[in-house]
Amino acid sequence: MTPPVSGSTLEPKAGTHGQRSVAVRASGPWWRRFLSFAGPGYLVAVGYMDPGNWATDLAGGASYGYALLWIIGLSSCMAMLLQILSARLGIVAQADLAQLCRMHSSRRSAMAQWLLCELAICACDLAEVIGTAIALKLLFGIPLVYGVVLTALDVFAILWLQQRGFRYLEAFVMALLGIVFLCFAVNLALAQPEWRAVAEGFIPTTQTVTDPGMLYLAIGIIGATVMPHNLYLHSSTVQTRCFHTSAGGKRKAIAFASADIVLALGLAFLVNAAILITSAAVFHTSGHAGVADLEEAYKLLGPLTGTALASILFGVALLSAGLSSSVTATLAGQIVMEGFVQLKLPPWARRMVTRAVAIVPALVVTLLYGDHAITGLLLLSQVILSLQLPFAMWPLIRYSSDRHIMGKFATPRPVAALAWCMMATIVTLNIILITKAVLT
Repeated sequence: MTPPVSGSTLEPKAGTHGQRSVAVRASGPWWRRFLSFAGPGYLVAVGYMDPGNWATDLAGGASYGYALLWIIGLSSCMAMLLQILSARLGIVAQADLAQLCRMHSSRRSAMAQWLLCELAICACDLAEVIGTAIALKLLFGIPLVYGVVLTALDVFAILWLQQRGFRYLEAFVMALLGIVFLCFAVNLALAQPEWRAVAEGFIPTTQTVTDPGMLYLAIGIIGATVMPHNLYLHSSTVQTRCFHTSAGGKRKAIAFASADIVLALGLAFLVNAAILITSAAVFHTSGHAGVADLEEAYKLLGPLTGTALASILFGVALLSAGLSSSVTATLAGQIVMEGFVQLKLPPWARRMVTRAVAIVPALVVTLLYGDHAITGLLLLSQVILSLQLPFAMWPLIRYSSDRHIMGKFATPRPVAALAWCMMATIVTLNIILITKAVLT
């Protein structure tokens, strides 16, 4: 938003999805150069603290206390590594992950990957629709059915922000994330958790795999934390910065983009951990182990903490999380559609299509089964994301390790091996989940 300063910034050039449209400082203090790169990481971080995370974190804390905190820590570390690989790929290859998949896959394979990614985006948008609608009901008394329909109106806010420029979009998202963080920082203080038990929750336990209920929630947390479509989104948004495309310029851009994602996802980790810790301290310890419903959590927080402020902050944070998540789902949808099948839609049309796919199941479930059934749909959406995740991880790890694409910036073998192990772990957990579901 600051006008380019001659000699201290690289002049921006407009491109697809705002590529090379944001000026960056080529000289000056490190922190000022970093700030010109900061932003894409926070757009990605939105997906790691959206309403889908809330359902799994609340259920995990209420049912199992602090035992699943290590899953949040593990998934956050996985997310950081994957997003750094995504940023490196976009900066070096000067193409996003969807475009690379189209260029290096058969047409049939590219179509299949596109459809799977669209499924993930719709599952994510479903979580945002439900979360925003519940927040509107809790804060303003709007019936859930009407709230679901009202969520379609956020397309106008997104269109206005996109017209103003990419930096305005980033500033809007960062402001909403700040609200979420502050709300849960206060609620965490009100919950007064047992910090020794919190520390023990970060120690891995085999019970996570042997207990079917805990495994289901663990996979849901991973699915809610590591968002498949964010891998496509980040590889595109890092290209909004007008950095030098020389080897040295790319190296600096990678360093700043990596710092941006670590800070942003560090914030997301704190929010997710705070949600689970608050749920464990308030609900699990008071005998309310069955709390997994956002509305129920809202109603109980005030009485159990002794102040109505806790419930109000919960509702404000939920609304902010839902609104901010809408932005990234739209951007990711545009990037994925254009990258895989080169099909361009106006932003408003793309947003309405994605939102319609999410609104229909939410409306059907609400009308047929009532408000309480909506939480089950929310949890299911996160498991769908986890099942789709390997299909996004595989091309990311493959292309970021390919020296023909990345040259000397190819992912080092130890890091690539770690990424492949992460993917194998997720696939294994998914197989265990499906097997247990079939047998039961």
